[in-house]
Amino acid sequence: MKIAIIGTGNVGGALATQWAKAGHQIFLGTRDLSKFEDKHLLENPNTSLHTLADSAKEAEVILIAVVPQASESIAAQIKPYVSGKIVIDAMNSVRTRPEGFNNSFDALKHFLPETEIVKCFNSTGFENMQNPVYKGEGIDMFVAGNSVKGKETAKKLALDAGFGACWDFGGDDKTALLEAFALSWINLAIMQGHGRDMAFKIIRR
Repeated sequence: MKIAIIGTGNVGGALATQWAKAGHQIFLGTRDLSKFEDKHLLENPNTSLHTLADSAKEAEVILIAVVPQASESIAAQIKPYVSGKIVIDAMNSVRTRPEGFNNSFDALKHFLPETEIVKCFNSTGFENMQNPVYKGEGIDMFVAGNSVKGKETAKKLALDAGFGACWDFGGDDKTALLEAFALSWINLAIMQGHGRDMAFKIIRR
C-alpha cells in the first residue's frame, strides 16, 4: 500500500517505521525539504521524502499526525490530490484545537469533504506504536468514522503495525469518544503516574 505520513514526529515516525517494515511504500510529507529533521526515517525500507502535496499525490492513504491547529493549512496543501482517498486522523485536541472546530476530525471533514476520513492511531502513546506487543500479544487499537472503506483500511494497517485487533467504535459521531479515550490513557499513564508502558486490551468472557 502507498501511504503518506504527514507529521513525522513520535506518532507518525513510529507508524512510518512499522509500516515500512511490513512492506508498505512510505511517502514522508514535509513543508520544507531542506529543513526535514527526521532523517533517520529515511533509513527504513520503502521510504522516501516529498513535499506535502507530492506525498498526498503519490499515496492511496494519508495519515495526518500534526498539531490540530495545523489541520486547515495541511488540508489546503493536499486538497487537490486527495479526492476519494483515505485520510486517517491521528491527532488529539487535548491541549489545542483547530480554530472554529471542536477537534481535528471535524476540521478535516470540513476542509476535505471528498475524502474517506476516519480517526485512528490516536488512543495510546507512541511507545505503544513503536512496540505494541505485551507479553507476546498485540494490544488493541480503535477506529471511528462513517467511511467503511477507511475503517477497513485502518484495521488492516493496525494489524500490519503489530496491534492485536482494531475495534470499530462507530461513525463520525463517535470520533470524540476516541479523543476522550486518548485522554484516559494520558491520565493513567502520565497524570496518575502509572508510566507510559501501559495499554488497553479488550477481553471477552
